[in-house]
Order: sequence, then structure tokens, then C-alpha cells
Amino acid sequence: MKKGIHPDYHEINVVMTDGTSFQTRSTYGKSGDTMKLDIDPRTHPAWTGVHRLLDTGGQLAKFKNRFEAFGLQSV
Repeated sequence: MKKGIHPDYHEINVVMTDGTSFQTRSTYGKSGDTMKLDIDPRTHPAWTGVHRLLDTGGQLAKFKNRFEAFGLQSV
């Protein structure tokens, strides 16, 4: 291997959304740093199969108001 071209590969702590943690090797941060996850396989709909429709900033309401003249029925 060539010297000086590879990133520093070290152990870090990863904290999942439910508070559990584990150690892994990564190039993230410095040795011993902690990475806190906002989304992980225990909470993300792609892995849990539970999908929720969130109306952030009233975008869904704006859409319904804009296209209610077409007679669309909401489910």
C-alpha cells in the first residue's frame, strides 16, 4: 500500500435511536468519537414496514386546497 494516501481507519461508537450502542471501525471523526443516528433500521419505514404520512408545514393541506376543484376524494 502507498503511504499517506489512505484515510485514518479507527474505532468509533455508534448510538442508535433507541439508545443502544455498538463499536465499529470507520473513517468518521477521530478514534473514540460517538456517532448518534437520527434514522436507523429500527425506526426507518423501509425496514420496519410501517409508513406514516407526515404533513410538514401544511404541504398536504395546501395540495388538497389547490386541487379540490377537480373533485378528488381524500382517503
